[in-house]
Amino acid sequence: MRNIHCLNNISAYGTDLFTDDYELIDALDQAEGVLVRSAALHDTAFPDSLLAIARAGAGVNNIPLDRCAEEGIVVFNTPGANANAVKEIVVCGLMLGSRDIAGGIAWCRHNADDENIAKAAEKAKKAFAGREVKGKKLGVIGLGAIGAEVANIAIDLGMDVYGYDPYVSVGAAWRISSAVHHVTNLDDIFRTCGYMTIHVPAMDGTIGMIDERACSLMKDGAVFLNFSRDTLVDNAAMAAALDSGKVHAYITDFATPEVMKMERAIVLPHLGASTAEAEDNCAMMAVRELMDYLENGNIANSVNYPACDMGPVPDGLRRVAVLHANVPNAIARITNVFGDAGVNIENMMNKARGENAYTMLDLDAGTPGHPDDAIERLSAIEGVRRVRVVK
Repeated sequence: MRNIHCLNNISAYGTDLFTDDYELIDALDQAEGVLVRSAALHDTAFPDSLLAIARAGAGVNNIPLDRCAEEGIVVFNTPGANANAVKEIVVCGLMLGSRDIAGGIAWCRHNADDENIAKAAEKAKKAFAGREVKGKKLGVIGLGAIGAEVANIAIDLGMDVYGYDPYVSVGAAWRISSAVHHVTNLDDIFRTCGYMTIHVPAMDGTIGMIDERACSLMKDGAVFLNFSRDTLVDNAAMAAALDSGKVHAYITDFATPEVMKMERAIVLPHLGASTAEAEDNCAMMAVRELMDYLENGNIANSVNYPACDMGPVPDGLRRVAVLHANVPNAIARITNVFGDAGVNIENMMNKARGENAYTMLDLDAGTPGHPDDAIERLSAIEGVRRVRVVK
C-alpha cells in the first residue's frame, strides 16, 4: 500500500484516480507521495519515506526545490493544466484595460438609488468610453502553455500579435499560430505594442524585468497585464509610469499593498486559475504524474529532476532508479555495481538537468546476484541521493 498525503484540498477528480494500491493518509510522516497546492513547505521537515511531491498547479515557489533534490525527492508541477482558465481571464483583462468597464460598474453602484439612473447613464457613459482591441498590437512575453494560448486567441480577436520567448520549446512553437510575429528583442515589444501581457516564471533573470527602463520604452498610453507573478514587475517603476500617463492601465492578478496604492491599476485577487475546471485538470495531472513515478519510476514535468520515461516495467525484469548528482563517471560507477554483482542490465536510461541526474535500469531478475544485494553499494557512491527498487 502506498501512502499519499494531501496538504491542501485536492479535487476528487484527481484523488479518485488512485487505485486500491493507494491510501490517503492524514499525516505526512509516513507518506511516499504528497499532493499540494499553496501550502508553504520551506520550513517543513520531510520524512525519509517521501519520494515525490506533486504540485497541482504551475508555480512551485512554495516548495524548496534544491533541498528536495538533495534529499532525493522529485517535485512535479502541472504545466498547461490551468492554461485555458488563465487565457480566459487575460482576455477579460484586455477588455478591462481597453474599456473602462470597472469605472462604469462603480458609477452604476454609486448611483444605484437614482430613480432616473437609466437617463443619467446615457449622459454619464461618455466618461467611460474606451477602445476596441481589434487591430491593436499585443505583445506576449513568454510563449509557454499559457502565453501560446493567449497569443492564439488574440489573433482570433483580430489583434496584431507579437511574441517574445528566447527559450520557446518545439512543442510550444507548434501550438502557436503562424500569424504571430516572432520577436527576438524584448525592447521591440515595448516600443511596438500598445498592449502587453507577461507569462514567464519568476526566477533570477525575470524578477523585476518590467523596470524603469522597460516602462520608459513603452508607447504612451500602453496597457500592461500581469497574470503571471507579482515579482516580475518593479512596483515603483510601474507606479511612476501610471502617474506620468506613460502607462494607461496596469491590470494585475496580484493584490499587494504597493499595487493597491497605484492609480489606474485594476487589481484582481489571484483569480487566474480559480476555476473548477482548472482545479480538476491540475489535480488529475498531478495524480497521474505521481502514480507513474511511484509505480514505474518515470518522470514527467519535474521541476528539479530531468524528464525520463522507460514506460511500464516489463514482465520478467526489475527496475532500479537512482537519483544522483550530475558528476563525471556516475553512470560507470552505477553500472559497475551491477556488473560486479553478476546482474545483467537489459535496458537503461540516464538524463541530467543542471546539477541533478537520474538513472533507471531494467535488470534481468533471473541472473545471479539479486539486485537488492547491490542497493547498499549504490547508496554508498558519492553523489547518490536515493536508490529504490521500483518493481
